[in-house]
Amino acid sequence: MTGRRPPARRRTRRPSKRQQQKDAQLIAFAVMAAAVIGLVVMVVNWLLAHWWVLVIALVLAVLAGIGWLSRRRQQARWEAVRAQGLRYALSQLDELHHAKFEEAVRDLMRRDGCQDAQRVGGGGDLGADVKATDPLGRRWVIQCKHRRNGARGSAVGTPDLQVLNGTARPVHGADVAVIVTNGRVTGPAVTFAKQQRLHVVDRQALAVWASGSRPLWELLRAVPPPRRPTSLS
Repeated sequence: MTGRRPPARRRTRRPSKRQQQKDAQLIAFAVMAAAVIGLVVMVVNWLLAHWWVLVIALVLAVLAGIGWLSRRRQQARWEAVRAQGLRYALSQLDELHHAKFEEAVRDLMRRDGCQDAQRVGGGGDLGADVKATDPLGRRWVIQCKHRRNGARGSAVGTPDLQVLNGTARPVHGADVAVIVTNGRVTGPAVTFAKQQRLHVVDRQALAVWASGSRPLWELLRAVPPPRRPTSLS
């Protein structure tokens, strides 16, 4: 008789390296989670036993919040005082970079009560360098034209006014569309501005406005009537 061969043993597959890495990561995560939970429990128990620490921390947080609010209010008061006293001479405006000139126009609008005045000039500004809402609710869109040589620089012409006229109302929703320059404005440009209900602030008008004597809307003729009072009124 021939003896039967014992059944061949099946080889057990060892887990792949990727599976081993996943298992190791799961174990590490479980250990870390357990350690974090244990630490949280210890801290909570310690705080419950030392409740006065929570009271002190809460008092310190409240004091810090009060100090932060106080500093913000003081800063706002100083900014309001600075804005009310803001003055520019034409010589100062002439020396500015064109971007700084736009910021100066924005600050003058804020000085006059336009709290939301912002500079938006730059690439793709579509003819608007400064936008603001005056205390009577009117929306202002201002295009700035800075000339390094002041009155000796190139004059603002009709094409500049045409850009403003094409975008101020239909694109930016302006009630008042203004072009401000520290230089000259050509006669045809002034005529075009009157025809299209645009406003021009040339070097002479800018000098009066920047000196702080009156807000811009009191210096311009035929400004649209006020809208309904707003939060800025």
